[in-house]
Amino acid sequence: MAGKTLKTLEEVTIRFAGDSGDGMQLTGTQFTNTTAILGNDLSTLPDFPAEIRAPQGTLFGVSGFQIHFGSTEINTPGDSCDVLVAMNAAALKVNLGSLVDGGVIIVNTDGFNDKNLKLASYQNNPLKDSSLSKYQVFEVDISKLTALALQDLGLSSKLVDRSKNFFALGLMYWLYNRPMDSTLDWLKKKFGNKPEILEANTRVLKAGWNYGETTEMFAVRYEVSPAKLTPGKYRNITGNQATAWGLMAAAKKAKLDLFLGSYPITPASDILHELSMYKQFGVKTFQAEDEIAGITSAIGASFGGALGVTTTSGPGVALKGEALGLAVMVELPLVVCNIQRGGPSTGLPTKTEQADLLQALYGRNGEAPIPIVAAATPADCFQMVFEASRIALKYMTPVFFLSDGYLGNGSEPWLIPDYNSMPDISAKFRTEAEGFLPYLRDEATLSRPWAVPGTPGLEHRIGGLEKQNITGNVNYEPANHELMIKLRAEKIERITNDIPLAEVEGDKEGDILVVGWGSTYGAIRTAVTRHREKGNSVSHLHLRYLNPLPKNLGEVLYKFKHVLVPELNLGQLVKVLRAKYLVPAIGFNKVQGLPFKAIEIEKKIDEIVKG
Repeated sequence: MAGKTLKTLEEVTIRFAGDSGDGMQLTGTQFTNTTAILGNDLSTLPDFPAEIRAPQGTLFGVSGFQIHFGSTEINTPGDSCDVLVAMNAAALKVNLGSLVDGGVIIVNTDGFNDKNLKLASYQNNPLKDSSLSKYQVFEVDISKLTALALQDLGLSSKLVDRSKNFFALGLMYWLYNRPMDSTLDWLKKKFGNKPEILEANTRVLKAGWNYGETTEMFAVRYEVSPAKLTPGKYRNITGNQATAWGLMAAAKKAKLDLFLGSYPITPASDILHELSMYKQFGVKTFQAEDEIAGITSAIGASFGGALGVTTTSGPGVALKGEALGLAVMVELPLVVCNIQRGGPSTGLPTKTEQADLLQALYGRNGEAPIPIVAAATPADCFQMVFEASRIALKYMTPVFFLSDGYLGNGSEPWLIPDYNSMPDISAKFRTEAEGFLPYLRDEATLSRPWAVPGTPGLEHRIGGLEKQNITGNVNYEPANHELMIKLRAEKIERITNDIPLAEVEGDKEGDILVVGWGSTYGAIRTAVTRHREKGNSVSHLHLRYLNPLPKNLGEVLYKFKHVLVPELNLGQLVKVLRAKYLVPAIGFNKVQGLPFKAIEIEKKIDEIVKG
């Protein structure tokens, strides 16, 4: 490191970009895990191409991974990137607009041959004209250097080419003073039985590091100190991992087996994959033949005394609609995890959107209310899916847990909770035959008894036809139907007595209240913080309970002159707030398959501040 200057940064945003086969997601994930181990706060944005096997070098085949990390509180993956690692011409073209002026570009020069330039619609090579003059461009022939590091191993050209992402990773580890240890350990575990692949990736990773150490190209190296996080044990976690673990924790705390009936769908499939690895914890996973079989098997598992769960995205919820009504009518606990993506129909499977709030509220025939909770960050998925499970078990009802592609695939440091301090949510089964009727109700919650099949004397009818109050027999009387409709609605409304009151971040009254839900949390928090630092009267309220809403919400809203509701849709929560509380809430909407940037919300608040 002789002659190299070490510069300390408070925060930095890096974007890795290349073909979908270039391993950018793996590269970003390894860099993220190492950064988490070092104690930095962080937020990530994996950006998958829409096409599964897009032709190499094409603009629509570019895969990206952005990480924002620092020694301060990090709430978003960054509005813009400070460093862009571009493995080919298409990656540069797609992502250049996200790079700050004066930012660093590290390019793989082998990805800028005539064929790649043509595929990326470049008339001229941007590395040879003046179009990149406002950036710091470092040209590295990553492909050639990778091949040189592996030339004596006799590997196929395909395998050599697939290793080049680890050269870029090693170089970035050196540039930002990150150790290679965690990645080397991961390689040994991953490829311990494939010594040639282990050797290849290890060599290339170290070659990238050594290139940074020995080349005269880089005069400055950077260091980002650990963040001052709440003391405790942390690990980096994605939203989908946190959801899986939250479900397992809930089942254990309920003293139940966990059953997941699911049909694979992007971006929810990772929950199925994760849970399938934990059979030793009483987890049963069933990959169903379709969405309907997924949810009905979960309802059957709940009928049999397990915590029934189904995972999906918006198109799957559409198919599950009738079965959701069945779960409402038979009043069994069920957790429905909707990891939202862009719609309608098949929509944008790899892109994020807050697409399905109104679907969760109203997407069933008849009056069939279902509680809804939503996570705000990847780590928050653990807590909120645990809460969904608690409500489902206590109130004998299906519950929606809403996440989205941004939260599900994104990651952040997670403070691992003390299992022993988590609440006991033990399920209560009816065992006494004397006085049993299937629709007797608890006075406080209006929940009906959970009677597991096979319990002597607790035989009862179940199904989708309207039930008679108390007896559960099929009944078509008009007055009884209206009574049952109102009882089920009142049961859901009583959950307001069992959830936290709405809490405002900032002043409890003032000029502007920014209300959000789901994955808009980080961008809103950052934007509001910036305005408060300027002395503006701006506060933030983030709703994790969306049905029923907190009982003091109206009182909170009425204390502000303006209510701004940013959403990744055309205005779903804002419709609910206007209708229920008659407030002239202002919608701020984006439906581009991408999360909000903090600067976008900051500018919208500016407009309101200026009148």
